[in-house]
Amino acid sequence: MRPPKDFFRPKALGAPNPPREIPFRPSRMIHFFDPSNPKMAAKVPELAKKCDVLLGNLEDAIQADHKIAAREGLIKIARATDFGDCQLWTRVNSLDSPWCLDDLLQLVTEIGDKLDVIMIPKVEGPWDIHYVDQLVSQLEAKAGLERPLLLHALLETHLGVTNVEAICAASPRMQGLSFGPADLAASRRMKTTRVGGGHPMYLVRTDPDPENPEAPRVTAQQDPWHYTLARMVDACTSNGIYPYYGPFGDIADAVACEDQFRAAFLLGCVGAWSLHPAQIAIARKVFSPAVDEVLWAKRVISEMGDGTGVVMIDGKMQDDATFKQCKVMVNYAKLIARGDPEYAEAYAFTPEELAGD
Repeated sequence: MRPPKDFFRPKALGAPNPPREIPFRPSRMIHFFDPSNPKMAAKVPELAKKCDVLLGNLEDAIQADHKIAAREGLIKIARATDFGDCQLWTRVNSLDSPWCLDDLLQLVTEIGDKLDVIMIPKVEGPWDIHYVDQLVSQLEAKAGLERPLLLHALLETHLGVTNVEAICAASPRMQGLSFGPADLAASRRMKTTRVGGGHPMYLVRTDPDPENPEAPRVTAQQDPWHYTLARMVDACTSNGIYPYYGPFGDIADAVACEDQFRAAFLLGCVGAWSLHPAQIAIARKVFSPAVDEVLWAKRVISEMGDGTGVVMIDGKMQDDATFKQCKVMVNYAKLIARGDPEYAEAYAFTPEELAGD
């Protein structure tokens, strides 16, 4: 590990200084698109008006004989599109693939000024981030970039979960982590073919009724991903970066998708992947704080003044701990509202409130 005094120095002469903190930008949905698909490419300008993040996918779901076309398509799209407030991310191919090196070489040097974040799949330890960090620094210097690119790791192997804290702390470029349930399930030898969500066989059951042993026993489906997701959230937040839920593969099941996204949001995730336009609205809804909760939080902050002591509001005790919770909620709502007029009106923020910190 580099000495602390060197941690924020560029790893290459002429590269921009690494960021000292990762500012939060609303990223409720990371919407994936295939840059090699002309129909999808044509929709990018319109999608940029609806999404917080658009991600040009170069890895899984892109056939091997389309890899180069996807890379070249992303470069063309990035150059031709005004993304406005929408962030442009990419997921490059895995580090052990024959395409990753060229992905990084071309994307950083040709559209590094348009990219915000590079997602690295199948990260297994800090060594993977160290390699990409060094290479990207050299490429930034070569391209004369003035803004450092950020890195986002995809957590989808058992070894990655084991090393998740070290991955989050591996570089000041680290922006966040996404949870990849499908590859993680295969890595762990889990017996499921589902992409995200629960499983009907992963359940708990009430005990038999002693007086009526034949009576039906209530079951409840459990979340097999809870441990990993909670650990990822803690690792991210303790390092000042951001956790995301990954894909929910059953596009037709909007109800279960919303439930899974909401569970991730309550645990601390700031967004999720959307694989189909139908999931964009779900992520926008779920990862925007509920209007009634924001209005309640604003009231608590107003009535508590400096945030110390205890007050009773509608029969409920509020103290400094709940004040802090309410500040988190309201500050997040402000960030959403600044880029989303519909939510700005619903949250009843004044222009002066949105202009402040």
